[in-house]
Amino acid sequence: MRVIAAVFGEENFLWPYCKENATVATLNRVEAQRLWEARDKEGYIQDGMKQKTVRGVLATRQVASTWYGLMTTVSDTSGDVWIHKEDDRIWWTTSKADPAYYIRDVVEPVGAKRRVVVCHKPCDPWKNVGLKGQPLLWHTLHPKAKDFLTTQSTLRPLGAENAAYALALIAGDPLDWWHSQTEWKQKFDAARTKQAEVTYVVGQAKAAYKMAYEVMPEKRMADTAFKTGQFSNGQKVDRTMKNKDVLFPDRTTLSNYITALLEMQENYCALTGLRMDYAEDGGDPELYCSLDRIDSDGHYAEGNLQVVCRFANRWKGAGDDVSFKRLIDVIRNDSVVE
Repeated sequence: MRVIAAVFGEENFLWPYCKENATVATLNRVEAQRLWEARDKEGYIQDGMKQKTVRGVLATRQVASTWYGLMTTVSDTSGDVWIHKEDDRIWWTTSKADPAYYIRDVVEPVGAKRRVVVCHKPCDPWKNVGLKGQPLLWHTLHPKAKDFLTTQSTLRPLGAENAAYALALIAGDPLDWWHSQTEWKQKFDAARTKQAEVTYVVGQAKAAYKMAYEVMPEKRMADTAFKTGQFSNGQKVDRTMKNKDVLFPDRTTLSNYITALLEMQENYCALTGLRMDYAEDGGDPELYCSLDRIDSDGHYAEGNLQVVCRFANRWKGAGDDVSFKRLIDVIRNDSVVE
């Protein structure tokens, strides 16, 4: 059994249908659905890499591969717990073994208004109370739980520890063990400190504080990329460095691109899947955001960048992206999959 945090379509436009008809859902562009139904994963990925995300960024191979898996996850789900946030309410359900059904040639009412195929998988009626009748309210959650019980993209399966927390929350069981962990305490203290600071500012000052806080990490990474590019173009320092041209017109454009990557990745490391920290959060320095080139021999260019944990970037070094991910999976699973 998996626990999956989900939203349903751009701007969540599928949610009213899902709630009323007891389904979980996802969608594909009509052209992409044909490739998915043919199980042509490589064709699907190549097609996906020509498309832009809702943030206006060309999809990377990893993102296109993730899109391919979304339809499979929804169509095959059975006995999984799904969680959805609507305003201050937390809704949950369990998927059924009933077959999925498809609504074809739907025009999205938002965004690019694409022609899409929507997959609906039956589930139990959605509930916004726990198994003991307790209300499930967003504002009562621990700050760290808010990090993983919602998603900005389509869906995200939770890791084992976070999934256990979500199930305990639904069951109405004690959550003290999680809340007593050092990482959870640090997150709580950091959130409380920020809230205290924000209460002293109003109006435009409050908005400026929020925007400045959100953009500081990626602007720092943009500066690092430019410095790396400027000082490693074949110059001999102690050794000859690779050419690392920055193929963005200016720092603002690069910074905006990194912002879009962070939003698309939802602050999860593209290599390890770990939640990344910002230096301003007082988190773990090894989990701070770091800008990585997918192809280490390539340039700082659109489609060749991802945001990863600092330690993962250091460990990967000039290595191959696919090989590094395979080794991470070996460590995670403690076995090599042939």
